Amino acid sequence: MNDDFDEEAHDGEEFDVDVDLLEEELRRAASILDPVPAELLQLAVEAYALHNLDDRIAELTFDSVVDAIPVRGAVDAPRMLTFRAGEVTVDVEVSGQELLGQVLPPQQALIEVLTGPQATAPLVTDDMGRFTGDAPPVGPFALRLRAGGEVVVTEWLRV
Repeated sequence: MNDDFDEEAHDGEEFDVDVDLLEEELRRAASILDPVPAELLQLAVEAYALHNLDDRIAELTFDSVVDAIPVRGAVDAPRMLTFRAGEVTVDVEVSGQELLGQVLPPQQALIEVLTGPQATAPLVTDDMGRFTGDAPPVGPFALRLRAGGEVVVTEWLRV
């Protein structure tokens, strides 16, 4: 009976619905009518960072935004970050054009830039532990280092 009703109501017409567009419109409406509280969003990001408890968390030990002495006249200076987990240190420079870094002690490693549920294509360190990414992270990000069977994840930061 429902089939007859549908056929009569639509007179054989088929409706093309752009599912992606519809989903985006629904997300936009939800963000306006019922936004996620900032505190809850921060907790979700932090909880996601701990989804694999075997990963070691690298602590942020230096951030040029907080710890460096400002240089007069410097505009768009890169952000310098240092993370430490046990004997492993990761130095990172984030600019508007790229992401540079070095793993100390120097070692072969894969570096993933996490910006949400999926990571970017891994960056590979050279013999000196250096790595380069062509695109700087946008929004909240963390780094996941895989070296010698060990996984180290940095704290989440905003660029």
